[in-house]
Amino acid sequence: MTTESTNDQIRLSPGDPAPEFSLTDDKGEKVSLSDFRGRKVIVYFYPKADTPGCTTEACDFRDSLTELNDQRVDVVGISPDSVEALAKFRDKYELTFPLLSDADKSVMTAYGAFGEKKNYGKIVQGVIRSTFVIDEEGIIHTAKYNVKATGHVARIIKEL
Repeated sequence: MTTESTNDQIRLSPGDPAPEFSLTDDKGEKVSLSDFRGRKVIVYFYPKADTPGCTTEACDFRDSLTELNDQRVDVVGISPDSVEALAKFRDKYELTFPLLSDADKSVMTAYGAFGEKKNYGKIVQGVIRSTFVIDEEGIIHTAKYNVKATGHVARIIKEL
């Protein structure tokens, strides 16, 4: 594995196998990474549903979904929120891609999307806003950490 480690924190890199997961979605159904084999999938991690930055990011993915799907790319959002909170978020903003609950943060940790980060100048433990493009074989194509909620969806699309 070509992962980089910062303060004992995992960082995935292009060429690494994407850690497998199976989580419950906003409809109460299990969704696994292996469900997307044969298609590219963007897996993005965000701190909390229905907060300003996370809403902007989710709506950007929603608004770009047709273009992404035309390129045979699916989108999955993962946060530590409950299934109920995710369902409310989905309905409020008419989100049309799966939102998965990682309440114990085990998947986030495996992707390096949970750990030390700066928040208003202080070091805290939390969700690191991160986006991964995973290829048809389950290999990391793109790994971006500490992304900004605004504008990064357009950058990901350009890189596809």
